[in-house]
Amino acid sequence: MNIPLEYFTLARVIHILAVILWIGGVSMVTTVLIPAIRRMKSKEEQIKTFEKIEGKFAAQAKVTTLLAGLSGFYMLYELDGWARYLDYRYWWIHAMTGVWVLFTLILYVLEPLLLHRVFRKYAEKNPEKTFAIMHRLHWVLLLLSLITTAGAVAGSHGWFWLK
Repeated sequence: MNIPLEYFTLARVIHILAVILWIGGVSMVTTVLIPAIRRMKSKEEQIKTFEKIEGKFAAQAKVTTLLAGLSGFYMLYELDGWARYLDYRYWWIHAMTGVWVLFTLILYVLEPLLLHRVFRKYAEKNPEKTFAIMHRLHWVLLLLSLITTAGAVAGSHGWFWLK
């Protein structure tokens, strides 16, 4: 059977796969990588290991956030769903957009221009405190992402927690 795949369906598939890889990566960094690095003995090993792994994940995160954004805005365009931004029951669309903007700003602007340099400077002085702060910030980003994902799945299937 030769059923053509519609562009909208393809956009949804790309969107979901991109979000899985992106937020799954954030989860791995938050729950596995940073705790493992914090247990390393030398600050040199901590910094070197984090920068090596983070550099590879940053590339993946940039691609997946770009794909999530492009596919998400394409679906809104095709649905003519812009009015959903004016309906509080679609809070999850605001949250998806906000989380995407936050990560995009971090990955494409703040990290290359500022965060990498600030991390290196403070990690050299006090790696324990630097990794603790970074770990807390990753937890905040992960929790925001998971709440948003839960809301998006429920809301896109018609379950509105707010009536």
